[in-house]
Amino acid sequence: MSERITYRLEGPVAVIEMHRAPVNAVDFEMIDAIHDAFRRADADPDVGAIVLTSGLDGMYCAGMDLKMIRGSGAEGMRKFLNRFYLDTLDVQAKLTKPTIAAVNGVARGAGMSLSITCDVIVASERADLGYPEINVGVLPAIHFAHLPAVIGRHRAFELLLTGESFGPERAKEMGLVNHVVPHEQLMEKALELGRTFAAKSPTAMRIGRLAFWRAQDLDYRRSVAAQVEMMCALAETDDFEEGLAAFAEKRKPDWGPRG
Repeated sequence: MSERITYRLEGPVAVIEMHRAPVNAVDFEMIDAIHDAFRRADADPDVGAIVLTSGLDGMYCAGMDLKMIRGSGAEGMRKFLNRFYLDTLDVQAKLTKPTIAAVNGVARGAGMSLSITCDVIVASERADLGYPEINVGVLPAIHFAHLPAVIGRHRAFELLLTGESFGPERAKEMGLVNHVVPHEQLMEKALELGRTFAAKSPTAMRIGRLAFWRAQDLDYRRSVAAQVEMMCALAETDDFEEGLAAFAEKRKPDWGPRG
């Protein structure tokens, strides 16, 4: 098991915690560890539900590891996004047990992606959500496929292409999260939901979850794959490299011409 995560059992609920300080930036090792932990929980007959959360105070996940992305070009971007987007969807689709994201604080970019691939999202009242990729010349690709279906075309466009952050209550009002709870009750609520799922017939849950994912997944996965190609095309541009460089150097980006 990678040092980037921890794994424990809380009764019939497996808890996967991200532990990559300071912001749980996602790289290959981290996403592979999360996938392995999901598979481990799914293979355990004593587990009836899985919670993905963070062990860092006030920080769920701030996004991809931008140092890893800089200079990687289209092929490097494709390799990572195939692993992060498509493999994550494939892992989730094959699970026989429900997954719950317990968002304890800041969730940006990859943090939003990890949460929306779960079946249920519980957010702390301190959660701080958003899609800031546009601010550094990147795109929140998977959310182009996901967000309009959840909150509507126009609201999704504004959130994705302004990069503005928003709170958990607004997210709940839009249907993006299931529950918002006091911060100290976050894991209690997530485990309560997990125990509720775990109390059901494991056969009915396995077949029901598979049926649900199959009903939702075919066009969605194809759309995500198309977004990966758009991100790869973007990775070949000067603005992409300029945005990442400006972010790393803590300065305002100098974007290219609009023409």
